[in-house]
Amino acid sequence: MRLAKRSRTSRSVSKTWPSDVTVDPRITALYTKAASLVGIDEPREELISMLTKEDVGESSVGQRIVSIVGFGGLGKTTLAKAVYDKIKQQYNCTAFISVSRDPDIIKILKDLLYELDKNEYMGIHNAALGQQHLTDLVQEFLKNKRYLIVIDDIWHTKPWEMIRCALPENGKKSGVLTTTRITDVAEHVGGCYRMKLLTQESSKILFYGRIFGSIDKCPPQFADVSEKVLKKCGGVPLAIVTISSLLANKSRNINEWYDVCDAVGAGVGNNPGIDDMRKILLLSYYDLTPQLKTCILYLSIFPEDYEINKFRLIFRWIAEGFVHQGDGRQSLYEIGQSYFNELLNRSLIQPADMDEVEMNPFSCRVHDMVLDLVCSLSRDESFATTFCKEITSSLGSKARRLSIYNTTWPTINMSTLRSLTICSYALINSMPPLSSFYLLRVLDLEDCNLSDHSSIEFVGKLLHMRYLSLAGTGYAGDIPREIGKLLFLQSFKFDGTDIKVLPLSFFGLRQLMSLYVGHNTRLPTTSGLRNLSSLEMLWINVDSAYVAEQLGHLTQLKVLGVVLIKDKEGRCDKSMCRVLERSLGKLHKIQSLTVVIPDDVDVDLDGSLDSLCSVSNLAIVGTSRLPTWIDPTSFLLLSYLDIKVGQIRCEDIQVFGMLQALLVLEVKVDGAKQMFERFMVTVDAFPCVTRCRFSGFSTVPSMFPPGAMPRLQRFKFYIRPEDFGGNSEITVDDLALSHLPSLQNVRVRLDGKETLSEELALKVKEALRIEARAHRNHPNIDIRIYEEWIQLCM
Repeated sequence: MRLAKRSRTSRSVSKTWPSDVTVDPRITALYTKAASLVGIDEPREELISMLTKEDVGESSVGQRIVSIVGFGGLGKTTLAKAVYDKIKQQYNCTAFISVSRDPDIIKILKDLLYELDKNEYMGIHNAALGQQHLTDLVQEFLKNKRYLIVIDDIWHTKPWEMIRCALPENGKKSGVLTTTRITDVAEHVGGCYRMKLLTQESSKILFYGRIFGSIDKCPPQFADVSEKVLKKCGGVPLAIVTISSLLANKSRNINEWYDVCDAVGAGVGNNPGIDDMRKILLLSYYDLTPQLKTCILYLSIFPEDYEINKFRLIFRWIAEGFVHQGDGRQSLYEIGQSYFNELLNRSLIQPADMDEVEMNPFSCRVHDMVLDLVCSLSRDESFATTFCKEITSSLGSKARRLSIYNTTWPTINMSTLRSLTICSYALINSMPPLSSFYLLRVLDLEDCNLSDHSSIEFVGKLLHMRYLSLAGTGYAGDIPREIGKLLFLQSFKFDGTDIKVLPLSFFGLRQLMSLYVGHNTRLPTTSGLRNLSSLEMLWINVDSAYVAEQLGHLTQLKVLGVVLIKDKEGRCDKSMCRVLERSLGKLHKIQSLTVVIPDDVDVDLDGSLDSLCSVSNLAIVGTSRLPTWIDPTSFLLLSYLDIKVGQIRCEDIQVFGMLQALLVLEVKVDGAKQMFERFMVTVDAFPCVTRCRFSGFSTVPSMFPPGAMPRLQRFKFYIRPEDFGGNSEITVDDLALSHLPSLQNVRVRLDGKETLSEELALKVKEALRIEARAHRNHPNIDIRIYEEWIQLCM
């Protein structure tokens, strides 16, 4: 069932790349702090009560089912997510899945299994399993667990009945929450909860917060026109967010605001319809530049509720020719990222998989009402063609961009096709000879199942190809040497495949900007990697000093991931590390660096790399100790540090504390558990850190005196309960969470399984509860004892 693992290296890209247009923090606040901004508290608590209360006359252990119903744009998904996030720690397992208008029950059940356990069901989407088999798998997984399942966007009762068959009544007080626009569906599901329009006060908070930052910052001269606009939005969150995002991008010219108000017409009103909402969305669309209109239309190729990776989208825009070089100060990717951020700021796309600290999205989704509009405009302009399972007729001869959501090929003239996307996890059984698609610029087979395909010889004939992705396909065949003919190729992704080697001809592709290789892929010892001089992003395996030396010539690299592996004889020459260090020292444009040293490779990076002064994101996995070149005086821009070491020392924590730009720190000791004696850092340590995780070694948070970590919001650490008992000098006061004024969430792992008594565990839990209640923020606290999280309700 499992396929080759895919790394999440695109996160590095999203986290580091600069852009002239940044993500407006008021936009990210709409998604990360929705509960406090749009009056979600009351309905959230009502729903939590419905899901968890013990009704008189009903079984106290039965399954609780609630369905949220309301028209599009009311915020059903936002509310469901708020409920899910608030109570998910109370359950053994959880999942949040989407159904949409054209449900594929096989995919839905696979999505459910994957969300329940991503490690166990990593390759589930490429497994050839039927509905009954999948239903049995879900039932077996859930039978002895208390679960919380959210099923978003149900349009019909039939898919609900199929899903419900997989959710066992096991007497564990499990919860099921659904959302739908259809009242009949909600009543059929049961536990109907009707969404309400936003109150006038909540509407103002949302509207003014998006434009001015808060309700009290609206200039007096804009008060009247703002009231008129708000009235036309009718308390519909999507309408308010869309219009306010449009106005936020306007100059502070009151006449322009009145123009927008007049253009809305009668507004959404008390009984909003699709046409009313469409008019508001069209205003935002027509306000876009030509480049942005093209970029938003391009989203019509992706299915409803699809999570679109930012890296993937931007490089596809580049391949299609939508992104044009400016004055030379920015790369094409940086310009593409500014387009992405602009669409985000205008609320035409929504952030997904958000970095909670840096507020930088790794991917996006399109609200289904926005997608309806985009697809309609795309059809009108013959911009892109989508092929779903209900379409059986010919799709005409004008198709330039084709997206297929199933495994059956349409009857269509392929000779004019420039872009082909297959959004299907299933095996492509009837794929025609792609060599005839000679105008193709984009071929995206990401996450399709190509494990049974032995050859992709056709690739060598697609001479116009600019973007090629086999990522997550499990393809185990060869890359044809004819790939060297694709002289315009800019991006090639094949992580999540079992491709063993790249042909020598590949290394003549001098326009290649992005390359992500499979975890088993080796480079020829005479590859000429240095010839790929345009590379800006690279994820690669290094098994020889030759490959390590070649890296030093790729001076345009900004994002680099390196995995050190043994050579074909099973050796790993330590001199290879010295060569790699010298090469890395030559890459002065590097902004994100990841080095992975597998457990079976006994080497360290301990040379001199202090020339990497531009690095803002650094991950080192597998070194035995902290490299000496991580120097606070050199790494002035380092904002993200993730390190896995064999041993950590007190002085290493001191080094971390002096990294002035550091926002996120994750330190894991991999090996025998360590216990520190109490140690201290200076009062000005960790000035910017907002998230910190210490795992694999035990300590006490009292190492942070007042003044250290003033911005820390999320903290995870290990302690040994026995250090609080007997003759220990450590007391409840030593927890000192009050020294961390910004603290919001704490997770604690209790070590010492052999010696942990119930009495001592309760003592530590009570100490944490007291500390949390005394803290001005009343942070949420979870304690993990062995493998189980226990929610401490504050």
